[in-house]
Amino acid sequence: MMWRDLGVAFCLMLVMEGIIPFLYPARWRSLVAMMATVDDKSLRLTGFASMLAGTLLLYMIR
Repeated sequence: MMWRDLGVAFCLMLVMEGIIPFLYPARWRSLVAMMATVDDKSLRLTGFASMLAGTLLLYMIR
């Protein structure tokens, strides 16, 4: 059951990540170009904050 849930979560992540490039490709391209100029420390901090928020939300939902 756990592998099925993990697969479903992965598929939903792909759908969510695909919405913005599908709807606004020019904005997505400019965002990616802007992200290329951000230093590693800031990207790591943002990634960590995102993981923490996702974990807390998952905990609250479950």
